[in-house]
Order: sequence, then C-alpha cells, then structure tokens
Amino acid sequence: MSARLLVAAIGTIGCVAIAMAQSPAGSQSSKEPATFGIGRPATQAEIAALDIDVGADGVGLPPGKGTAAEGATIYAARCAGCHGKTGKEGPNDALVGRIPNDDFPFARDPRAPKTIGSYWPYATTVFDYIRRAMPPDKPGSLKDDEVYNLTAFLLAQNDLIAQDAVVDATSLPKVKMPARDKFKPDTRAERKK
Repeated sequence: MSARLLVAAIGTIGCVAIAMAQSPAGSQSSKEPATFGIGRPATQAEIAALDIDVGADGVGLPPGKGTAAEGATIYAARCAGCHGKTGKEGPNDALVGRIPNDDFPFARDPRAPKTIGSYWPYATTVFDYIRRAMPPDKPGSLKDDEVYNLTAFLLAQNDLIAQDAVVDATSLPKVKMPARDKFKPDTRAERKK
C-alpha cells in the first residue's frame, strides 16, 4: 500500500471514530446533548469582572484620574522594557510618534508606524487596551488610576494633551485624536440569533 493511500485510510478511520464517539450509544441521531456535564454558569461577579469594555464615547470609563507625570513613573517600571524608554525604541510596537501634518499614509505606505499619535482614532481605546491587555505578563492587573496615568503619559508623549493635563472619565473622550476622522464607526445593529 502506498504512503498516500495509507494516510487516506488512517484519515478515514479517524473521521469515522470521531463521528461514532460524538453519536450517543445505539442512536443514529445527530442531536447534541443538552449539557456535557462539565462546567457551571458564570456568577454575576465573574461576569462583572470581565464586563469592563470602554466605548469610543467614554461609556464604561471607571472613576479615577491620571496625569502624565504619574504615568511616567509607571511607564518606566512596567512598559519601557517592551516599548523602549521613550515609547519609540521597542523592541515591541512603538507607542509614540506623530506623522508630519498628521498625514494618514497607511493606504499608500503600510510601513508607516501605527503609533497612538498617528493611527489610534480614540483616546478611550488607549485606556481600554491598557486596562485589558497590559502588561502582557499580568493583563488586567493595573488599577484604574494607574491606567489613567499611563494613558495621560502616552497622550502627552504624542503631543495630544498638555503635560500637566488631568485625564478622567469626563476629559478623556474629549481628546481629539489625529486619526479620528479617518475611521468610520460600525453602525450595523447587532444581529439576533
């Protein structure tokens, strides 16, 4: 038997075995069981802990505030190792940098750096991303004030807010990002199942 036929035969046997394992014993029905007998429903507290999204309009921003000066200290301790001392060096993505005249060359030049100051359309997205995903070794571990401080620092480094500005749930959605008008919001209604 050739190797190709042997592989095909093994694949066919494997597919039949999987189909038989998924079918209830003695039944040819393709209905799935109501439950698999594992897991449990999430508690309201577990759901609330994960339901932390922040909209472009600021809906979902928590209480708290931050400044660039406070954020600089946190950035040096928690972020500089991945994004560089000033946010430009890496080794991971550059966070700081504006394109002259706030041009938006990304369709013409895919190599253009997609920094917070050149590409991100909403300041609230910066907060949301840091809060959910950073630092990569302990995502979600930063307190809300730390996230506000880091957001203020990064916005100030990109010359989007004054160095002495205070960001909070009221001021952050008002920050005008250079790329805001380059993106169109998804206005489709949620599809119901």
